[in-house]
Amino acid sequence: MLIVYFILAALAVLLLLVLIAVIKTISTPARKSAWRPASDPERERIYAAKLSEMVKVETVSYHGIDQREKFLGFHKVLEELFPLVHAKLEKTEIDGNLLFCWKGKSGERPVVLMSHQDVVPAEGEWLHGPFSGDIADGKVWGRGSGDIKCDVMGFFQAVEELLADGYVPEQDVYLSSSCTEEVGGDGCTKLVEELKRRNVRPYLVCDEGGAIVESPLKGIEGYYAMVGILEKGMGDLKLSARSHGGHSSYPSRNSPIARLSKFVYDFERHDPMKLEFGPEVREMFKSISAYGPFHYRLLFGNLWLFGPLLKKILPSISPEAAALLRTTVAFTMQSGSEASNVLPQEATLTINLRYIPHQGPEESNAVIAKLAAKHDIDVEVLRAYGAMPPVNTDSDAFHLVERVIGEVFPGLPVCPYVMTGGTDARFYQEICDACIRFAPVAYREDQMKGMHGINENIDCSSLTGAVDFYKAIIKNNT
Repeated sequence: MLIVYFILAALAVLLLLVLIAVIKTISTPARKSAWRPASDPERERIYAAKLSEMVKVETVSYHGIDQREKFLGFHKVLEELFPLVHAKLEKTEIDGNLLFCWKGKSGERPVVLMSHQDVVPAEGEWLHGPFSGDIADGKVWGRGSGDIKCDVMGFFQAVEELLADGYVPEQDVYLSSSCTEEVGGDGCTKLVEELKRRNVRPYLVCDEGGAIVESPLKGIEGYYAMVGILEKGMGDLKLSARSHGGHSSYPSRNSPIARLSKFVYDFERHDPMKLEFGPEVREMFKSISAYGPFHYRLLFGNLWLFGPLLKKILPSISPEAAALLRTTVAFTMQSGSEASNVLPQEATLTINLRYIPHQGPEESNAVIAKLAAKHDIDVEVLRAYGAMPPVNTDSDAFHLVERVIGEVFPGLPVCPYVMTGGTDARFYQEICDACIRFAPVAYREDQMKGMHGINENIDCSSLTGAVDFYKAIIKNNT
């Protein structure tokens, strides 16, 4: 009988808490995103033409291959497009990576504006050639148009226009652009080392990562400035299963490939990584849920109550949401025998991990090793680094970005964002406390899919805001 009373009491408390959450949600009116891209035909024409010329230069990067000469060719195009930047700023080129310094009246609060020059390979059938730079249907088409030469054009053009006006910045401004970001290379590291040599400690770094995104979550309508404040870590592990091999006409059980397959099956049937709503993820959902329908505002606006439930159901509903809550594991590369009639003496599986702060490289790798040992599989860590320190959303640097977004894009909500991918900004975290991942470019849902896919494009109307954003960052950093 005591157990029944206890259950009834627990249910009463739960119903009371739900009622409190419902009342709180009802009493807080839903917000709406009021910003929409505006057209400025003359500026769009100029900016689109410049971006088109940049896209026409094939700047695909490949791991371990020196392509400095290719990128020097791209630099010549930049010099033609932005002559004042090249005439007035101090230029440093290191193995194809670029660093420009615009001396201001003070060097106390230097700002770094950055995005990479390189792009990923372009495969498949495209409506417009991947390096055509075609301007059609109000868009610039081609690899790099959205990821991320549009952003490079944005800050170069911003400085070009300010120089033409005779403007002198209050603080030093650096333009930084590596040529190895897409392959995880060390190009940006070299630029950071150069700044360390000069004893430069940036007040703010603005890199790609977040952006102005249409409907960032299903059910959330309108555009939102998703400002990246945290970047997950990354690692590559190689799993190896071995045997004595043999002829395929008399196969033995539990071969290397079979053991690796069992490992994958076990992992995908029950992902052992911890699910948690970290503080940055909570802040993100709290911000964006205010613009959603009632059930969004109820569930995500009251994670103190519904968090345990959402942890259980979100991973099965959305891989993107699951990636915000745990270390993810992707099975990416596999090898076995080189002949169809030979059993492999060794089969390998390479996995890519994106580490969440609450379960970093050491703990996550140990989880993999434990499951691998169950299947007699060896694990080799090829590389691993943890999540980057988060940006303080109460810092002056974050408020500067927030204020500029409100000035340039009136009515655009600002939402802190957790980066599940990687950026070059992580290299700057050694010398800067405010590495913010935000490209001030608007992307529709279909354009987000085009990045690293086919038919990549960007709206010409998105380009003017990018230029204005960078001009405002420079002018407001006093």
